[in-house]
Amino acid sequence: MLEYPDFTKCCKESGILMVVKCQKENSALKDCLTSYYNDPAFYEECKMEYLKEREEFRKTGIPTKKRLQKLPTSM
Repeated sequence: MLEYPDFTKCCKESGILMVVKCQKENSALKDCLTSYYNDPAFYEECKMEYLKEREEFRKTGIPTKKRLQKLPTSM
């Protein structure tokens, strides 16, 4: 289950007091992120995605973000 919607909701509702009021939600978010950070399969997946994007950039010289932008339909 994703934990960040609870954290986001708490922060929006608490405003500047979010540091004090959202500690439980923040801890849940940190635990979720840490589990991904320590997952070797997720690390390999991210590494392969990065290497693929780097290879494509080296071929074309165009960053992924620019390649994925939609071209204007009319000029």
